[in-house]
Amino acid sequence: MSVKFPRTIRLDESDGNVFTRPAESGEWAISGGFEFSNWSEADMTGKARQAFANGWLSLDGFGRATFVAVARIEPQELEQLTARLAEHFQVVYGAPSAEAARRAAEQEVEHTVSLCEDLDLNTLIAVQRELTEAGVREAYRTIKPSDAALDQVAVHGTPD
Repeated sequence: MSVKFPRTIRLDESDGNVFTRPAESGEWAISGGFEFSNWSEADMTGKARQAFANGWLSLDGFGRATFVAVARIEPQELEQLTARLAEHFQVVYGAPSAEAARRAAEQEVEHTVSLCEDLDLNTLIAVQRELTEAGVREAYRTIKPSDAALDQVAVHGTPD
């Protein structure tokens, strides 16, 4: 039985201009806020600030995208994504063990599935982050496919 999960979507070419590593359209994604867990204001300059402020993390190329759209994913694909993310946690973030990396990846994937479960297919989701005294806070904005107007989704940022 398939579940819902977000895929990156490019509405224009702005992601290529504002992210150091832009995700390709159609890649499975999670919010990826964990990447910023030890950041301070000093880390938020240029394209890094844009990634922090509203970038989804693709699980294919580990690039960033401004928007994702809710799609169906098969269980075996979800398992592959979880394994890829667990490996990323070990290689990039130095997870202490394969088991710890796997648990962290499962939690991220489960959170993302729960975020999408009550949304219609093709719903657009944007993430907005802010740095607080307690850490990174994420908020999500959704746009139903039938409600989308160009001025709602054509968000342009600058690397600064």
